[in-house]
Amino acid sequence: MDDKRKQDGRDDAKVDLNDPNEVSYAAQQANVSTEKYKEYARAAGTSNREKILQYIKSNHR
Repeated sequence: MDDKRKQDGRDDAKVDLNDPNEVSYAAQQANVSTEKYKEYARAAGTSNREKILQYIKSNHR
């Protein structure tokens, strides 16, 4: 889980898939449901925002 006290931007490139707020925001940005976003992240094998978006674009659009 993210340490919310750290505000240095080290993990901006990744989505904490256990944090509903982060998943919700990332799903909104990707224009998919939160459930689908989690599925796509698992299928892509990563929590990296860009790689998940690339996976969505190349496989499901």
